[in-house]
Amino acid sequence: MDIDAQHVTRGAGSGQPLGPGGLPRIRAVHASTPTGRPRTARPYAGPGSVVEANARFRQLVADGATDLSVAFDLPSRAGHDSDAPIAAGEVGRTGIAVDSIDDMRVLLGGLPLAEVSTSLRLGAPGAAPFLLLCQLVGEEQGVAADRLTGAIRSDVLEECVTRGTHLFPPGPSRRLLADTFRYCAAEVPRWDAVSVSGRALADAGASPAQELAFTLATGIEYVRAAVAAGIDVTDFAPRLSFLFAEPAALAEERAKYRAAHRIWARVMHEEFGARDPGALLPRLGIGTAGAPADELETAALDLLGEVERHGGAAGAAARGFQEREIGRHAHRTGRVDEGGPYEAARIDPAIEARQAERLCKLRALRDSSRTGDALVRLQEAAGGTANVLHPMKEALAAYATVGEVCAALREVWGTSAPAV
Repeated sequence: MDIDAQHVTRGAGSGQPLGPGGLPRIRAVHASTPTGRPRTARPYAGPGSVVEANARFRQLVADGATDLSVAFDLPSRAGHDSDAPIAAGEVGRTGIAVDSIDDMRVLLGGLPLAEVSTSLRLGAPGAAPFLLLCQLVGEEQGVAADRLTGAIRSDVLEECVTRGTHLFPPGPSRRLLADTFRYCAAEVPRWDAVSVSGRALADAGASPAQELAFTLATGIEYVRAAVAAGIDVTDFAPRLSFLFAEPAALAEERAKYRAAHRIWARVMHEEFGARDPGALLPRLGIGTAGAPADELETAALDLLGEVERHGGAAGAAARGFQEREIGRHAHRTGRVDEGGPYEAARIDPAIEARQAERLCKLRALRDSSRTGDALVRLQEAAGGTANVLHPMKEALAAYATVGEVCAALREVWGTSAPAV
């Protein structure tokens, strides 16, 4: 992993120097950022109801917003319907409850989907069904899939390391992720299929070097999955984004952005043969030069080596390596959340009752035979090698709920188990 960044080129005969605006860029992906190209700010809706969220989105669009973000509640993120016993007390609490295409129609109703970008703030397993629900509503509004823009997180490994909300075992989780990559590349090419969250690692107590190393290791694992799925690295890597913790005043915190650009360019060039600037430059926040950058880069590379010796990010996560290392650092430093006492969100209990009523009505009015047949085809694809997103879309169009889709896959793939 030791290439001379001075010789990374845009193409034959055209070089760019190392430094702000050069390759690999230290401050941002675009040479003019932050002085000439502002960062995207996505106002979001949640918690609450889909009706409230839609009203907020309409107002935001009327005020000129073009980038929207949706936060989903815990049952949605975990692949459960709002009327499931496990969802009791959590519906609408940390985000919006969306159980079916009926809810997505309300959420996105009246919005110019061809003109706004929609970010779905949830990871595996719910990301794929919600992407498909957006596509279905877009089609109903006459917006072709190749005109839809947005992003889903789909960060299976982050869910595994920090949250414990991953639904499927590591193997099927990677399969679902690869299917999502292929589907987006073919059907929804302007939609970003995965965003890697380093911030969640930092929130769990990771040091800057751990946050940097484990986040980039996850990104590398996803690039490998995409390449194995037949997607060219030049097409996939530029659509992969990283979310790091907000830089603190300490130079070490800021330096991780500088190190991230250098490490990513080296790995993309050496392992994947990438030369296109879009593949060499990670999409992440703005960092500044700092004295500890070289030390941080060295520490991160050492940790990356440890991850590789555990079989890559997926193998290491299955063995609990990242979780243990972050836990050890948090224990050594006594790192705790300094944001003050936690206060649970106060949510109108009527939201849960209304969602249960909507689900009851949906199940009573839908063609149960059509829905059941579609879920069977989904399970057949899950048991074989076909892309599961095509029959998943068919099932959601037949008014299967997100919980029913996830339950159907769980019957085939099993459920996740904690690392030991």
